Amino acid sequence: MMDIHQILKQLPHRYPFLLVDRVLEIEKGVRIRALKNVTINEPFFTGHFPHRPVMPGVLMLEALAQAAALLAFDTLGETPDDNTVYYFAGIDGARFKRPVEPGDQLTLEVELLRMKSGVFKFKAIAKVGDELAVEAELMCTMRKIA
Repeated sequence: MMDIHQILKQLPHRYPFLLVDRVLEIEKGVRIRALKNVTINEPFFTGHFPHRPVMPGVLMLEALAQAAALLAFDTLGETPDDNTVYYFAGIDGARFKRPVEPGDQLTLEVELLRMKSGVFKFKAIAKVGDELAVEAELMCTMRKIA
């Protein structure tokens, strides 16, 4: 369990790009389950789309990647510093199954498949209720910056 204050200590993202509101469960080195509350106040809804607000698919993937980062940091037992950046290294098999709209609560479920020489591979899904919204395999890596 992790509230927004603990998430802010772990992730460098801030409004409007912090896309994880709460961590419900985290099993070190195995999996994480987190939430993103989707509200009409999200800045992307004004342009995507004015007549029918839908959360962009790339932002659903970003929310999953942020949850994956929280799992990675917990797995390594470290809190990233200002010199650490967590990057996408790849996205495979991304499939969008259901639109995500204002008022939806996105449940982010990420499982660590493997970790090898600083590259993490995850199986990630996001659901609204029991309905699958997106699924993908994510590869991420951490890098030190000068």
